[in-house]
Amino acid sequence: MSKLIEFLISPSRNPLAAMHKKSLMTRLKNYGLRYDDLYDPYYDVDIKEALSRLPREIVDARNQRLKRAMDLSMKHEYLSDDLQAKQTPFRSYLQEMLALYCMFYQL
Repeated sequence: MSKLIEFLISPSRNPLAAMHKKSLMTRLKNYGLRYDDLYDPYYDVDIKEALSRLPREIVDARNQRLKRAMDLSMKHEYLSDDLQAKQTPFRSYLQEMLALYCMFYQL
């Protein structure tokens, strides 16, 4: 990766990327979502396959987070502050399975 691209996307080096990450984290915490919840399985076949290979508990938790976020959005409300403090928006559950799936089918 070139030095310029690495600088532009690295939140530890680029202040604008850090601001974007902080803003995204705040918005995800407001609704109790994780970043991986934003991937749409109907849009990408790889995401659909990776979700089908995950344990059922993880997929159920994802669906509950999405339902709660839609409900809060329709009510024009956010999670309470104590629940927002417990959220981990950048804790990934899908990336490892997606990497395994993509690596397997590229051989």
